[in-house]
Amino acid sequence: MKNLLTITGMFLMLFAVSCSSGSDDDDPILNPPPTTITYTNTISAIVNGNCTGCHGSTPTNGAPMSLTTYANVKDAVTSRGLISQIETGNMPKNGTKLSAAQIQNFKTWQTNGFPQ
Repeated sequence: MKNLLTITGMFLMLFAVSCSSGSDDDDPILNPPPTTITYTNTISAIVNGNCTGCHGSTPTNGAPMSLTTYANVKDAVTSRGLISQIETGNMPKNGTKLSAAQIQNFKTWQTNGFPQ
């Protein structure tokens, strides 16, 4: 009986010592910090991959403006309704539709004040 109490006591001590005071919320692998959506790290790649074929430095195929710079893209979002154009599938014209995540990136970028 004495051995059983000793083993149980050691097990409880080991269990108590092995428990951490932190939570999984602090674990950068389980919960990586959110990435800030900026023009440089997110939006420019979407635009370059889907828009500049027509909206290049010299617009082609009837595109009304260039989308090759931060200022061009910001202006298209703020004054030309770019987000609604991509949400409705009107853009890009090549038949490719932007993903929901890509569209959300544009919205987040706008909501956060267009970080460069």
